[in-house]
Amino acid sequence: MGRSYFRHQSGRMFDNAFLEACSKLHPAVPPLLYGPLTLGLLGWGLSGGWTTVGMSALFVPLGVLTWLAMEYCIHRFFFHWEGNGPITRRVHEIAHGYHHKYPDDAQRLVMPLSVSIPMALLIGGLLWLVGHPAQTLPYFVGIVWGYLFYDFMHWSTHHRTPRTAWGRELRAHHMAHHFATPDRNFGISNRWVDRVMGSVGRRLRDAGKDASGEAPSPEERSGVKP
Repeated sequence: MGRSYFRHQSGRMFDNAFLEACSKLHPAVPPLLYGPLTLGLLGWGLSGGWTTVGMSALFVPLGVLTWLAMEYCIHRFFFHWEGNGPITRRVHEIAHGYHHKYPDDAQRLVMPLSVSIPMALLIGGLLWLVGHPAQTLPYFVGIVWGYLFYDFMHWSTHHRTPRTAWGRELRAHHMAHHFATPDRNFGISNRWVDRVMGSVGRRLRDAGKDASGEAPSPEERSGVKP
């Protein structure tokens, strides 16, 4: 995905005004929507005897780990598949190409509801078909919480100044993905999955200037070599 990118700018994704509006989302919306829903679901499951505290303590973390695997796979194998025809290339542009072109567009840093709601319904529906709510209910909650953490960290790495060494390393990890070679560093909310998958990059000393003529920050100059 080698392409020009434009700092501190935004562009239009759709000609249709309704679709254009649906492609944008304030980063506070996902936690305000899914946080109370999942807490209510877990509370209902515990109070109604559908699941237990012990099962929740086990399957919520398993759900979070499942999201981390999903995050990596979706980013690497779907978002970075550029397609082989006009339709699939357009899908790629909508799903992820725009973000690499306009990495500072704050309204397109979290997953829009038009994507996250169908995904949640699909995952929840499949788990409902499996049955065993003692396990699948907290497992589903863990997946959603993992997604919320991913959304927050993606927004945060682009729009907040890290205050911890961990935050600075995570930001450098993601900025290297954007501004050096995009075929490494697919983890967004973490770096360890890239270590497990062998897709961590090494730093480059100089990444030059970006398409807007702005010199990259130290994090942007952190790149990778094959």
